Order: sequence, then C-alpha cells, then structure tokens
Amino acid sequence: MIQVEDKRRCCGCEACRQVCPKGCIRMVRDEEGFDYPIVDVDRCIECHKCERVCPFMKLDAPREPQAVYAACATDERLREASSSGGLFTLLAEDTLRRGGVVFGARFDETWSVCHDYTETIEGLAPFRESKYLQSRIGDSYRQAEQFLKEGRPVLFTGTPCQIKGLVHYLGRGYDNLTTVDVVCHGVPSPMVWQRYLTTLRAKQGEIAGITFRDKSVSGWRRYNFVAQMTVHSSGGNVRQFYGDNIYMRGFLHDLYLRPSCYACMAKGGRSHSDLTLGDYWGVERTCPDLDRALDEDKGTSVVMIHSERGQSLLEGMPCRYQETNYASALAGNPAIEYTAAEPPKRQLFFAQLDAEPLDSLIARLTVIPLHKRLWRQLHHRAHRVKMRLRRLARD
Repeated sequence: MIQVEDKRRCCGCEACRQVCPKGCIRMVRDEEGFDYPIVDVDRCIECHKCERVCPFMKLDAPREPQAVYAACATDERLREASSSGGLFTLLAEDTLRRGGVVFGARFDETWSVCHDYTETIEGLAPFRESKYLQSRIGDSYRQAEQFLKEGRPVLFTGTPCQIKGLVHYLGRGYDNLTTVDVVCHGVPSPMVWQRYLTTLRAKQGEIAGITFRDKSVSGWRRYNFVAQMTVHSSGGNVRQFYGDNIYMRGFLHDLYLRPSCYACMAKGGRSHSDLTLGDYWGVERTCPDLDRALDEDKGTSVVMIHSERGQSLLEGMPCRYQETNYASALAGNPAIEYTAAEPPKRQLFFAQLDAEPLDSLIARLTVIPLHKRLWRQLHHRAHRVKMRLRRLARD
C-alpha cells in the first residue's frame, strides 16, 4: 500500500486514490495545507496498484526536447487574454473541433483551483491564464480514461507531476491523447492562499475575479496580479492592481511551496508529455526578427516538442513560430529543468503563521536588499523607455 514517509516524495496528484479498486484511499490535509493520501488498512486488499501508479516510485532520467520553438497566436486578442502566446487555446480549440475533450485548471466558487474538463469552445475561458496554485485533480484521470476508451480525442494539461501521474495511471499509450505540461515554478500552499484571500476581503470587499498575469497596464514582461473586487464603500466592481503583491512575493521567494517542489522528479522532460508550454523570456535576444514583427509585449510562448504528435500539432496551428534551441529557452526560464531551493526561513514561516498577520510575516521574511530593488527599478524604467521608442518608430 502507498505510505508517505517523506513528504518530498508526494506531489498530491491523487493517482493512487483514483486507481484504488476498493476506494480505501483518501486525501488528508496536513498542517501546511497540502493534501496527502491516507489508506484505510482494514479495507486494503494489498493489490499494490497505488504503488505502481505513483510518479515517485519510478525515477526517470531527464530528456531534452526533440525541438524548441518561440511561438504565439496570430490572433492578437487571444494573446492579450492569455498568459503568454496563446498556444493552449489553439491546441484546445483544435481538440474540440475534432469532437474532443479538454482538461485544465480553473477557479472554483471559493477561488481555489481545481481540474475540470470542457467539451465546448465557450468553456475554455476559465482554463486560460496562469494560476499559481495547486489544482485539486479530483477524478480527472478516471474521466479522461473513460473519454479515451470511447475513442474521443483528449487534451490534458497540467503541471509536470500531474501529467506524469496521468501517464502512470493510464499505464498505456493512447493515439487519441495529447498531454501538455506547463513550465512550473512550484505549487504554493492552498491554505496560505485562502488566508491571503481572507485578508484581501477584509480590506477590499468580495472577490469578483482574479488574474495572476494581467498584461493590460504593464504588458507581458512586467505583469500584475489583479483582483476585481466588489468594494464595500461603493458596491461596484473595481479593478485593484498590486504591482508588488505580497502573496506573489512569498511565492516567488519559494517560501510556502509543496515539499515535493524542492525535489521535483517530473521536470526536464520526465513527465512524458507531448508538449511543454511556458513563457519565452529573452525571446527578444534569441529571436529578434520574430520579436520585432510582433507587438513584443503581448507575450511569446516557449514550445518544447517531445513527440511526433506534438510536432504535427504545432505545424497545424494558426500561429507564428521560429525554431530555436533548448539552451536559450533554459537560460531565460530555468524552471524548465531546475527545482526551487528550499529557503532557510520556510520552517519559520509556518511556525509563525498563526502568530502574525500574513502580510507582515511574508514581508519580514522576504526582505529584498536595497541594491536589488534599485536595480529592478532601473531595469523596468529602461524597458519602458525601450518599448516607447519602438512604438514611436512603428507609428
């Protein structure tokens, strides 16, 4: 039976729970807010299926992609509505046009994130844009398997560990399955996220919408966290911009990631996905001709091809793309391959979480040195000037 003795060796994909023929595995939340499998030993029949599907029971060697591209949708409105280049939506629409099903992550009614599926173009909108949270996978693996057995095309997107969990759960290949993982920095504690939302509601009102990667004000390279609130004083929806959002600050300092994120065994092509999508940071240096031909601050995706299916899908999409190389993609986005280092103050954060307001605790444990703050300000000002000059030159 599955037993989690080291929390760094459980990513919470729930493959074990879904495969159990007796339904004797449940997910239990720990003191940090992460879910782990617990087995009812009295009902367990020792079939060992839970162990066979666990992504951490089989260690795979990293693999470099077959090809790497910088790409973005030709539809400018789609790029605006996407985290980077809009490639997920293009893949999803193609799957749906062929009578298929698309799985992705969306917000639920509590502004937590869960996995779900859609069979319509209209249902894609909640799956767009990045969500820096761990999605509850639920019964998505079971549902995907059922659709696959019915012969329907399935596009399944998720973090590398979620895709690896799906591959292990299925136990065989399907010609009608396309798997896409995203470049993942790590998944933060759902409990910390809910505590942040509690403080946000207390200050602003009720939440009407959340965007982690809003481009409308500062563009793709310097995006903003945006919460759309029903403000207590006005009763209307108001967009609130947080350039230095305290939750994102703690997340980017790796302060409250899941323990397995500090020892990820699914990065670097080990998830066995067909495609990997992410932001192509540094595309203006790697592909200057492509960058100049586009509105460069609306987002460009890095697309890493791991299979023939992935290559054929990219070639058939309405997008502009240019082949590049793995080294340049990795230089701009190290999270493709490298895991986050566990910060020395992580244990202190969780130890003090109930004793200090969340925003002041994160601020205290993530002090940015003065020289780094000054460098960032200069860098951002220089970038704004550069973008303004480019726009004037085009006009």
